Amino acid sequence: MSTMVKKLDELLENLNYRILQGQVEGEISSVVYDSRKAEEGCLFVCIRGSAVDGHQFAGPVADLGAKVLVVEEPVDVRSDVCVIQVHDTRKALAEISAAYFGHPAEQMKVIGITGTKGKTTTTYMIKSILENSGCKCGLIGTIETIIGETHIPAKNTTPESYIIQETFSQMVDAGMEYVVMEVSSQGLMMKRVDGILFDLGIFTNIEPDHIGPNEHRDFDDYLNCKRRLFRHCKTGIFNLDDDHFERMIQGRKCEMLTFGFSEKADFRASEMELLQQPGQLGVSFQVSGKENAKVQVSVPGRFSVYNALASIAVCSCFGIPMETMLPALKAARVKGRIEPVPLPSRYPFAMMIDYAHNAMSLKSLLSTLREYRPGRLVCLFGCGGNRSKDRRYEMGEVSGNLADLSIITSDNPRFEEPQAIIDDIKYGINKTDGNYVEIIDRKEAIRYAIEHGQEGDVIVLAGKGHEDYQEIRGKKYPMDERILVQEVLRELGNQDG
Repeated sequence: MSTMVKKLDELLENLNYRILQGQVEGEISSVVYDSRKAEEGCLFVCIRGSAVDGHQFAGPVADLGAKVLVVEEPVDVRSDVCVIQVHDTRKALAEISAAYFGHPAEQMKVIGITGTKGKTTTTYMIKSILENSGCKCGLIGTIETIIGETHIPAKNTTPESYIIQETFSQMVDAGMEYVVMEVSSQGLMMKRVDGILFDLGIFTNIEPDHIGPNEHRDFDDYLNCKRRLFRHCKTGIFNLDDDHFERMIQGRKCEMLTFGFSEKADFRASEMELLQQPGQLGVSFQVSGKENAKVQVSVPGRFSVYNALASIAVCSCFGIPMETMLPALKAARVKGRIEPVPLPSRYPFAMMIDYAHNAMSLKSLLSTLREYRPGRLVCLFGCGGNRSKDRRYEMGEVSGNLADLSIITSDNPRFEEPQAIIDDIKYGINKTDGNYVEIIDRKEAIRYAIEHGQEGDVIVLAGKGHEDYQEIRGKKYPMDERILVQEVLRELGNQDG
């Protein structure tokens, strides 16, 4: 926890508030929103969570020495504690955190990306281009936070506002000139990026997702949350081809640029070609409009064109020339996003790892790979335990319809029996004519895929992606599919010898 001393009135300068008791004067030693971290001299923000309401800890936190409480409703605490009332404590936490760390976003170019799909890949493409041009770029996203050579595994796609501002401050200290970050609908709904004026905001696409308990009540709520980004940025860059484009631009307070295959797009793609090399799938296209060049990307599919177009639009805004962008786009790789797995030349098929872990993402992945006309499309996957059974039925049905062979295995069983999860997947796959085998142990399932691979096959290991663990009964055990593949290859090589 940071222990910088700050003047209270400076922390509250961007807030509308009422003083319920005490005076807005003096200094505070830290900003806290978790009652377990309360300490002498801190400012404590009472946040309402889905399970716990911070207001109920107001008294104990005050007794621990908190100097200031920020609340949405009156609380009964010691008379020597300053109590500040605001309309929304989540928004207040974001504004207070930005002020506490000295508004670090104002010292960098900040790029925010929102959408159902493509956020992660696009952030890495942009980072690749910026670094190829000699700039220092930090990253915050689903997989990790990157500050120079430091990689921090992510807990949330968009962290809590205090963590974002603390991370921005660390990036400024490390000399970052740019930061590119994924901005989730949850992050926007929870006001985690309030207090940040984005230089650029990017909309990739939107489809029904994250709808249900503790997420969004319906698609309109989901879309409206995504749209909030474009009230907090200078320039918005939008996918003109998306069915919901017109709704996404409603209420925006930013300048607008567009990308897509549409003739009307500012950055438009044409002449798309699928590229195939041994163990490698990619795509090329012509970009025209505000930039003009032949582009090649080492990630397959039409959606890779959209991700590349968004990245080109962003970097064009910063004046980076196409000759700098092209090699960076070709080299960009994202762990666990259609990530090619290197295989010895004696294996005449391609293998890749992807994070697809619901029916929508699996359908998109398998449909994309189908376009490359593989000898067979083999899909190895499982489903997480203590999650909706519908997801299992749907993923089974998708794989049964689109894959020539499904290898059903274990994912993160959590507190369920792996066989019970597999049985649910089979219920969905049996609605189709799809062929499948079931092998609970994931390493043995990978061994089966490699041993039974045929010339021209594309084998995809779906669901784990960047994850390097397996969660069983509350404990995470090390399990990286890249390592499993290498172990299997080594063991099979020894058998050959």
